[in-house]
Amino acid sequence: MNERSEINLDPEDWDAFSQQAHEALDTAIDHMRTVADGPPWRPLPADARRDIEGPLPREEGDLGEVLARVKRSILPYPTGNAHPRFWGWVMGNGTPEGMLGDMLASAMNPHLAGYDQSASAVERRVIAWMAEVMGFPDTASGLLVSGGTMANLTGLAVARQAKTDFDLREQGLAGGPRLRVYGSVETHSWAEKCCDVLGLGRVAFRRVAADREGRVVPQAIRAAVAEDRRRGDLPICVIATAGTVDTGAIDDLDTLADLCRDEDLWLHVDGAFGALAALAPSLRHKLRGLERCDSVAFDLHKWGYLPYEVGCALVRDGEAHRSTFRTRASYLQPPGRGLQPDVLEFADLGVQLSRGFRALKVWISLETHGVDKIGRVIEQNVDQARVLAARIEAEGSLELLAPVPLNVVCFRYVEPGWPEERLESLNREILLALQEDGVAIPSSTVRDSRFALRVAITNHRTRYTDIDVLVDAVLDRGRRLATTL
Repeated sequence: MNERSEINLDPEDWDAFSQQAHEALDTAIDHMRTVADGPPWRPLPADARRDIEGPLPREEGDLGEVLARVKRSILPYPTGNAHPRFWGWVMGNGTPEGMLGDMLASAMNPHLAGYDQSASAVERRVIAWMAEVMGFPDTASGLLVSGGTMANLTGLAVARQAKTDFDLREQGLAGGPRLRVYGSVETHSWAEKCCDVLGLGRVAFRRVAADREGRVVPQAIRAAVAEDRRRGDLPICVIATAGTVDTGAIDDLDTLADLCRDEDLWLHVDGAFGALAALAPSLRHKLRGLERCDSVAFDLHKWGYLPYEVGCALVRDGEAHRSTFRTRASYLQPPGRGLQPDVLEFADLGVQLSRGFRALKVWISLETHGVDKIGRVIEQNVDQARVLAARIEAEGSLELLAPVPLNVVCFRYVEPGWPEERLESLNREILLALQEDGVAIPSSTVRDSRFALRVAITNHRTRYTDIDVLVDAVLDRGRRLATTL
């Protein structure tokens, strides 16, 4: 019998690895503990870039040296969204418990297509909890995905399947009517992208008017639906938004639910961050009608404060959800017992067959903090936005550019008599100065043709003193930059 040399990728010395792993965990904890001590963001310097960008490693390296490079050249230069004064776009900040969840999930490394395993039970429980939060029935189904775009794609895919009366999955769209989807001018750009991916074409998504508060005008949807039907198109879905990107506006979900019932349309809610306001007793009334929608998408890595990435798609009609993605490959059929006693439930609810264990960090976080505490932090963020808006309105050199119904504040620095073009240049420079000086990270948008500094507070680390730091810095940089432009 020939002897064979066998190798694997486990450590040769588990005790030594354990010591290095504990040091790495301590480094991670120190990083989180001190995240507020430095600037929100700093550019990646040339020496750190060189540390990262090497030739393809051919030979074995030393883990200790590799971890030292991580500590030196990678950990200090993140996007910065964990910092208490990071308010750009809509980003979450992560929690220590969520970090542990990701670490333990990686240690288990389960395949989450389904199977009889603890990881599947955890995801099932998390989905049930989320359905309860959103007011969905016990029969609803759901799936944890990478984020809002994939969650919204899931809901729109089910709508496409449920609201067509031909064999779409088998025959495709060729020869059928043009399908139509409706939302407002404030709907996130995922809508065109997902219509494209689903084969409907970007033209399938019709944007209609929003009111002064940023909410879709239901009558504009009714008119567009009627027009498309006269043309021979097939309306299938209305996309409502719970928390628009620009201002945090929430569409009138109850009225849209009535409209979709009358017109036999699917109601999908993009609740990327706003849907989680359902956790806050003082805000839940803003989401009245959410419990009536057919599907909802939201990100637990935004206003759930968890580490990236974990989004959630919920569908009221579980069978409609399964029929959209179910496959019948012989190698996936269950034998009735053993590891796979039943169908691969999660594989039948989305695009992915191979799936990671996203649910553990959610389960650990909810079991540790409870949804009531998370709801109180959400309420705190909304109150911080109101405090910021009040401070802006009290300063003669600042101008509030949009209502503040939730947690997003749009404003600018103004100089009397300056034309719009010059004010835009000034505020662009203020934005970049705030970021590059390491003061704070707002982002920007345009409201009524006016360039705005945009502050979206989905940050559990933000303190009221941080609001004052931002306003004072905007005033200071505005005054100084106004003398140079």
